[in-house]
Amino acid sequence: MPERPDDGSAAEPTAEAPAIPGPELAAAIEAIIYAAEEPVSVAQIARAVPAERDAVRRALGDLVAAYEGDERGIGVREIAGGYKFYTKPQHHDAVRRFIKALQPPLRLSMPALETLAVIAYKQPVTVPEIQEIRGVQAAGVINTLLERGMITTAGRKEALGRPILYRTTKDFLMRFGLAGVEDLPSLKEFEALARAALGDDGILPDEEPQAEDKPAANEPVIGDGVGPE
Repeated sequence: MPERPDDGSAAEPTAEAPAIPGPELAAAIEAIIYAAEEPVSVAQIARAVPAERDAVRRALGDLVAAYEGDERGIGVREIAGGYKFYTKPQHHDAVRRFIKALQPPLRLSMPALETLAVIAYKQPVTVPEIQEIRGVQAAGVINTLLERGMITTAGRKEALGRPILYRTTKDFLMRFGLAGVEDLPSLKEFEALARAALGDDGILPDEEPQAEDKPAANEPVIGDGVGPE
């Protein structure tokens, strides 16, 4: 009886696939995490390798441990249900200087930095929510941050009027030398982070508020900061 042609419908690998040696499995997982832009889950890795999930977890544990030493500038950690490479905090200053050298100068006013901080810590967030925190109109600085590539739109909020949501971008993370928004310092330390990333020449002195930055009508001025002390 003649063989049937291969129609590409062969079964996907299952858990019965031959076990991959520990070092080889860890190396394959390392390559997958390096190649992925987003955190990679255990299930995704198990399907790609393929291997049992318990074996993947053990290999991940070995990989995390291998990167823990101070002689390594990066590490592997669990973020948002998956695993991702990150730069270690003790090297953030060097990373910021390197990124800053690669990019054209970025100059932002203090109102723009304050608005950027609100978005970074509260994202995704709408303009009315930003104005409630800062106590001033934010349309002008929002446009500036969009033009600088520090923020982008993130859909619309399911609320009256369906206002636009804003979030920070990958360029924001690169500019400030952050692996992810979870690496942001405390709110009080954000200005120090900005000065380290942009330099004193990159932070413009406060100017007379434009029409967009004046106190919102019928709204109390909460203060000059980006949030409560």
